Amino acid sequence: MSAMNTVRLFAAVLPPEDVSGQLADAVAALRRLPGADGLRWTGVPGWHFTLAFYGEVDEDVVPELSERLARAAHRTDAFALSVRGGGQFGHGRALWAGAAGEVNALRLLADRAEAAGRKSGVDMGDHRQYKPHLTVARSRDAFEVRPYVEALDAFTSRTWTVDDLALVRSNLPKSGVPGEQPRYEVVARWSLGAAG
Repeated sequence: MSAMNTVRLFAAVLPPEDVSGQLADAVAALRRLPGADGLRWTGVPGWHFTLAFYGEVDEDVVPELSERLARAAHRTDAFALSVRGGGQFGHGRALWAGAAGEVNALRLLADRAEAAGRKSGVDMGDHRQYKPHLTVARSRDAFEVRPYVEALDAFTSRTWTVDDLALVRSNLPKSGVPGEQPRYEVVARWSLGAAG
C-alpha cells in the first residue's frame, strides 16, 4: 500500500487585518529593544490564535474533520475578542500576545475543535488546559523576554467579533534558510452560530 499523503493542519481564529496592524505597531517597538535580533519574529500573515493543532493528518481524514468543524462552528455563537497583554512559554522559547474579552467562548470553541479532531481519528495527544496565545517571536534557546512581556502588557487591540473558525494548512519551509517561517494557507472557513 502506498503511503498516504498528509497535510499539516490546525484550527484557528484569525484576527482582522486592522487588529493585526495594531499589534504589528506594538511588535515594531519590541523589535527595537536591545537583543531583539536574537529572537525569530513571526510575520503578520502567520498571526493566529490556534484552537487545536492536528499535526500531520491523512488527506482522506480531512472531509470528516471539516464536517465536524463546520458543526462545531455552527454550535458556537459569535463572540467578542481583543488581543491583549503578553506572556511566554519555555523560558522565552515563545513570546506571545494574549486574548481578552469573551475568552470562555474562545476556550469552548477550542474544546470543540479538539473534539472534532479526536472524533475524526486524529491523535490529539493528552488534553491540556487551553491557553489562548498568538505567537509573535520564538527562540531556539532560553531567552530573557521579560522586557518584551512587560511591553506587551500595555497593549490592547480594538475588540472585534469573532464570527468564523478557520482550518489552516501549515507548509513548513523547505529552503533550509535559517529563520524562514512556515507559510499558512486557509483551507476552509465556517461562520459561527446558527447563521453559519
